[in-house]
Amino acid sequence: MRYAGVIVDLNAEELDQVYTYSVPNGMVLAPGQRVVVPFGPRQVEGYVVRLEEQCELEPQRVKPVIRPLEAYPLLLPELLELAQWMRETYFCTLASALRQMIPAQLRRERVRAKKLRMAQLNCDEDQAQIAIQGKKSRAPRQAEVLRQLLEGARPSAGLNGSALTALKKQGLVKIYEVEQLRSPFRAPIIRGRQDPELTSAQADAVREVEEGVKRGVGRFLLLGVTGSGKTEVYIRLIRGVLQSGKGAIVLVPEISLTPQIVDWFRSRFGDCAAVLHSRLSPGERYDEWRRIRRGDARVVVGARSAVFAPLEELGLIVVDEEHETSYKSDRRPRYDAREVAWERCKRAGAALVLGSATPCIESFMRTDARVRPENRYQLLELSQRVNGRPLPTVEIVDMGKEISRGNNSMLSGALQQALLECLAEGKQSILFINRRGYSTFVSCRKCGYVERCQACDVSMIYHRSDDMLRCHYCGAMRRPPKRCPECGSVHIRYFGIGTQKVQEAVQALLPGARLARMDLDTTRGKDGHEKILSAFGRREADVLIGTQMIAKGLDFPDVTLVGVVAADMSLNIPDYRAAERTFQLLTQVAGRAGRAQDPGRVIIQTCEPDHYAIQLAAKQDYRAFYRKENTLRRRALYPPYTRLARLLVTGKDEEAVIQKAQSLEKELGDYLNEESELKSYVVHMRALEAPLGMIRGEYRWQVFVKLYRKPEAQQILAKMDEFSREQKDVRIDLEIDPSNML
Repeated sequence: MRYAGVIVDLNAEELDQVYTYSVPNGMVLAPGQRVVVPFGPRQVEGYVVRLEEQCELEPQRVKPVIRPLEAYPLLLPELLELAQWMRETYFCTLASALRQMIPAQLRRERVRAKKLRMAQLNCDEDQAQIAIQGKKSRAPRQAEVLRQLLEGARPSAGLNGSALTALKKQGLVKIYEVEQLRSPFRAPIIRGRQDPELTSAQADAVREVEEGVKRGVGRFLLLGVTGSGKTEVYIRLIRGVLQSGKGAIVLVPEISLTPQIVDWFRSRFGDCAAVLHSRLSPGERYDEWRRIRRGDARVVVGARSAVFAPLEELGLIVVDEEHETSYKSDRRPRYDAREVAWERCKRAGAALVLGSATPCIESFMRTDARVRPENRYQLLELSQRVNGRPLPTVEIVDMGKEISRGNNSMLSGALQQALLECLAEGKQSILFINRRGYSTFVSCRKCGYVERCQACDVSMIYHRSDDMLRCHYCGAMRRPPKRCPECGSVHIRYFGIGTQKVQEAVQALLPGARLARMDLDTTRGKDGHEKILSAFGRREADVLIGTQMIAKGLDFPDVTLVGVVAADMSLNIPDYRAAERTFQLLTQVAGRAGRAQDPGRVIIQTCEPDHYAIQLAAKQDYRAFYRKENTLRRRALYPPYTRLARLLVTGKDEEAVIQKAQSLEKELGDYLNEESELKSYVVHMRALEAPLGMIRGEYRWQVFVKLYRKPEAQQILAKMDEFSREQKDVRIDLEIDPSNML
């Protein structure tokens, strides 16, 4: 008798253990396989994590596995190990970690393989011709079906149904099913693109990483200015990996980047490339996942979750634009795809390449020679654009001075003139504003009343396209008031700017121009990103206006002008990374200009022209920014010198939320007093209201903890995880180094 250790697919802390089941005679199972098992009075799905010959339990207590759900293991051995690491690192259940590794719709069989009914002759050609002659007059439809099938098998849906049924009964035709893969690719593969000649810096980077791939080790940070050819480095590395019989995963931060980068990879690798991201239909995601699992696709391109792609013989993982916060999940398990990629590479003997023009402070710090070797990245640099193209010229415009000159427009004189010139020259422009909608808030000029969401602690955003106020947190909508609800005044005004308002201003300036807008409102539908970007790439629009989804990774040769409408918008968020994110956004969006033969120009509008993040972004000087920001972080004891964690308490009852947060602070303080050796690792701890005190009708408080970055601090995080399970009257979430401090 054999026994299977099974994790049941139920995400509950009290069920987070391996249950033992017997394997019936004749049933073949392997670790990583999904099974149906009895669990109490019901049947549930589970994952086989181990097989054993012995069992210490009494035989009558061991129930048998009911059936396997697939004939093969869905989860590779290295992914089973990775799930266990995630359980320990991110304080999640093993079931929730394993769920990340298969398409969600595969659970409970919500998606299946698509079958296509086919018809073909069940006789030889001579017999078919004789039958056709005999049926011409008395059964012409049957004769026509036979004539069509003489040319080969066809889908039965395109043939006459009654005639097909009759021919099948006569034994002249047979019906069978074939699997039909649902492809996410709308455009055909365009092959034949010649490999560009690598620059010496690109060739050096490829050579260094290839050595790491051969040794089965290596963690590299590729620092390359915008337009320096990082993607071409990735492609050459992947080609070498494929030639060695291995596969590669390429992570990109935004769905909007996926269509363009997938086109590049498909043009070089054909059907060997697969794509995984959340905008695929359930069937497309399932079929792409199975192509990877079967080994039909060896190059996987996708967003964060693609790091779990079931790719055997993994040789390389690339994390493009590694600084992006979207690589960190904001739902449990709150994993960081960069950390997961590192761990997966260690287990698979693969190389890891992180690429960016603006690496996050934590990543660049790891290139320092003083960092321990097991934690260090090897730095590779591409300091020049390909073909010697210059970086765009950057001009900073002080919007305070514009107002003093009498220009109350959201577009400075310099940007207006540049847009006119760009259009006259037949070139394209990109305008970046990191807020969608028309106006940031609606207010009464008489009493100062601001229209706020009734369920969230934020002002509502006005969207002119449908004349509605919207909350960007909970989705609530209502009509804007005609009179002030507080004082009855009719002096209601719209303040601030968003993508819609910028679009209106540009249309007024350039009445003959074709404009495209790209934000969350215009990309909600399937393929929304691809449609807009493809149209812009075909020159069907002269100006692209958008939020941060247009700020990185895109490559349009005719874009010679980039305008940043309000550069300081991201400087004023309550987050220690505000300056870093501003620098990254400005540097990245500036890099969209002048990527072909024509020089690029960038105009940055700001009310804080002297801020170091804006000044250094204009110079494209990453190292100077790193030195400045790193010094400030060290003085203030912020990451990477410390770790931040918080217990976020939310609930409908404000008093219950406040009391729970305060009691958690006391409990954690008592624990640290008892474990005095751990107390020295705490820099700061306090219970306070979250920066956004209410979202979706729930009040929010937090117990904020700053810890020294020491291995022993993990014990404190584990204790905080224990507290987070006290889900009574309120919800408690443990967030470690959260990407969003709100």
